[in-house]
Amino acid sequence: MEMQWVIVIVVIGTALVFDIINGFHDAANSIATVVSTRVLSPRFAVLWAAFFNFIAMFVFAPKVADTVSKIVIIKHGDNAYLYVVFAGLLGAILWDLLTWWWGLPTSSSHALLGGFAGAGIAYAGVDVIRWHKLTEALAFIPLAPLLGLAIGFAIMIGVYWIFRKWHPGKVDEIFRKGQLISAALYSLGHGGNDAQKTMGIIVATLVAVGAFDINTKLSLTHWNTLWIILACHLSMAIGTALGGWKIVKTMGMKLTKLKPVHGFCAETAGAMTLFMATFMGIPVSTTHTIAGAIVGVGSTTNASNIKWMIATRIMIAWVLTIPASAIVAALSFYFIKFLHGGF
Repeated sequence: MEMQWVIVIVVIGTALVFDIINGFHDAANSIATVVSTRVLSPRFAVLWAAFFNFIAMFVFAPKVADTVSKIVIIKHGDNAYLYVVFAGLLGAILWDLLTWWWGLPTSSSHALLGGFAGAGIAYAGVDVIRWHKLTEALAFIPLAPLLGLAIGFAIMIGVYWIFRKWHPGKVDEIFRKGQLISAALYSLGHGGNDAQKTMGIIVATLVAVGAFDINTKLSLTHWNTLWIILACHLSMAIGTALGGWKIVKTMGMKLTKLKPVHGFCAETAGAMTLFMATFMGIPVSTTHTIAGAIVGVGSTTNASNIKWMIATRIMIAWVLTIPASAIVAALSFYFIKFLHGGF
């Protein structure tokens, strides 16, 4: 029994490390536009984003966490599921680190879902997956960036019409201040959706050892679940504060040229998409969302402003994320199984 809880602590610790890496990897989602438009310095921008990542715990109900915790069917008292969760986290972490090194803004969310599903299938086959839960997330792979693109395009057109008679300098001044609000809203949505995915993984771990029931609801008012919410949001905020500068450069400076008005519209469109998905309990990619919004905003002036070669590289990485992290997680599970001598 003592060894079991040592493994639980290791798995939860690994989940929080993933959360830090998630914040580090996805810092670009929150700050790329506000940095590239030079509204905020990189250091102040990540601290601004980290603060709103953290306070998201007081804004959103943990519906996304509930979805993630139920993607793989967990059996009470089956310690092998601890290794499923651990291998899934390893798959996600390794893929995140690789794509960070390559400077590609892939989805930490989809890496986690792919890793969790891949390790589960490696252990008990395809029947272990609740496919309707996973399908909801998979459906938003194309939907999230398309929603971000469409909303960003619409907001940008609306702003052009409203401010069509204003002096460009005055518009720039207004939206430089406005970007502080839009960046805050996007960071709030980012923290609300992404931190909850790790919360769901920790709940699945505790269900596996019988500490939680599968229907346990996370709440700020219950001490036995408050620590999970607090730890996950704090870990994400720490990761965001560290910043992933290679991806910031790709998202904010290589994809298209942005002015404060463009940054405001892209962040607002991204925030609206994330708020909607989080309220619906759907884990989405914050990376896909903001990339789609940036493309939507940039295309209102001239589609040739978009660096389509960069955008194509990003989309290829998106497609590869779930299968790649699933394969890495499955191999990790088999390796753990080999070291353990079977389950």
